[in-house]
Amino acid sequence: MGKLIVLEGTDGSGKSTQLRLLTEHFAGEGRPFRQLRFPRYDESSSALIRMYLGGEFGKKPGDVNAYAASTFYAVDRFASYQTDWRAFYENGGVLVSDRYTTSNAVHQASKLPEGEREAYWRWLYDFEFVKMGLPKPNLVLCLDMPVELTEQLMRRRECEQHTCADIHERDDAYLRECRRAALAAAAFYGWTVVPCARDGKILSPEEISGEVYRHTKACLEG
Repeated sequence: MGKLIVLEGTDGSGKSTQLRLLTEHFAGEGRPFRQLRFPRYDESSSALIRMYLGGEFGKKPGDVNAYAASTFYAVDRFASYQTDWRAFYENGGVLVSDRYTTSNAVHQASKLPEGEREAYWRWLYDFEFVKMGLPKPNLVLCLDMPVELTEQLMRRRECEQHTCADIHERDDAYLRECRRAALAAAAFYGWTVVPCARDGKILSPEEISGEVYRHTKACLEG
C-alpha cells in the first residue's frame, strides 16, 4: 500500500497553504504524489454536505447530529476512493490530503458533550476504516491555530475572495469548541500537533511548513 498524509485543523488554520507548500517540496524532490481535498464540492457525492453547510437542514451546526452529519462526509470520501485514487494508493503511491475522516473527528465531535466524544471517535474509526474500508492515514498533522487568529484570517479571506461563510465558519462558539475537540482528538488518535502561532502572533507559512515537512519526511522515510 501507499502512504496517506493528512493535513487537519479548524477552519482558517491554513491547511490549503500548507498543502501547496508541501506539494512544492515533493515536486522539487521529484517525488511522485497526488493531492486530495475534502469535501469535493463539485462532485455529486457531496450533495448532502452542500445542503448541510448551506443551512438547508438547520441554520446551526448542532441542528444535524454528529453521527448523521458524519455519514454525509464519509460517503463523499468513499466515492472519491473508489472512483479516483484507490489504484494509485494500492500501487504504493503517496497521497497528501487537505482534510479526511479526521475532519469528522474534529467538527462533529465538537457537537457532543466531552464525556461522549471518545465513544464517537471509536464509532467513527470503525465506521470509516473498518465498515467502509477507507485507508487509515499514516500521518495526521493537526494545524493548531488560536480561534481569535483563525477568525481574523477567515474574515480577510472572505473579503479577498468575495465568499460567504458557511454555518460552521460563522459560528464563533462552534469554532472554539472545534479547537478543543481537535486537540482532544489528536491525543486520542495519536495525531501530530503543529503549532501555528507563538506569543499571540501567527507564524509565517514558511515556519509552519518547515515543521510539516520535517514530520512528513520522517513518515515517508520510516
